[in-house]
This record gives sequence, structure tokens and C-alpha cells, in this order.
Amino acid sequence: MRTITRDELRAALGTVTVVDTLGGDYYAQQHLPGAIPLVESEVAERAAELLPDRHATVVTYCTNPSCPNSKAVAARLTALGYTDVRRYAEGIEDWVAAGLPVEP
Repeated sequence: MRTITRDELRAALGTVTVVDTLGGDYYAQQHLPGAIPLVESEVAERAAELLPDRHATVVTYCTNPSCPNSKAVAARLTALGYTDVRRYAEGIEDWVAAGLPVEP
């Protein structure tokens, strides 16, 4: 599975679709700019609606490297035929620690 670094993601914001795999209250509290919420249990049902272009770059993230959500969602998207799925493995904790902006 391909990964993306914080700096690569920061440079790509606005040109990639960022997917918050935490969902619920975590998403409501804070998420990366422009991120859309999509949890593993909803991928099969909602991916086509939320991510209509299967060839667009999609970046998944969750809390930190030990959080399995981003990897699980990325794997499901790949299985559904998405061709450019990357994972920001360091997650939102790394983003916030670097002082980068989040949205409520």
C-alpha cells in the first residue's frame, strides 16, 4: 500500500480527496482541511457516491500509525477498483503536532 508524507499531503491538498477514517465525534471535533468522513463499515455502501472517480488520488488517514482504520479503508477502496489510494500513516496527531490547520 502506498503512503504519503505530511509534506506531500500538505502540498497536494486541494488536488487529492482526503478521507477521514475515524468518523463520528472524532471527525466532528477536528479533521484535515476538506476531508470527508468514511469509515470501514460504510465503504461498500457510500464509496461510489462520495468518491465517484475511481482514478482520482484518494488519501486516507486516522489517528496515528497504530490506528488500523486508514489501512482498512484504503484496502477496501483498492478492492473496489480505486487505482490511486494512498495512506497518510502518521495521521492527524502528526498533522496537529506540526502546527498545521484542521477544520472543526
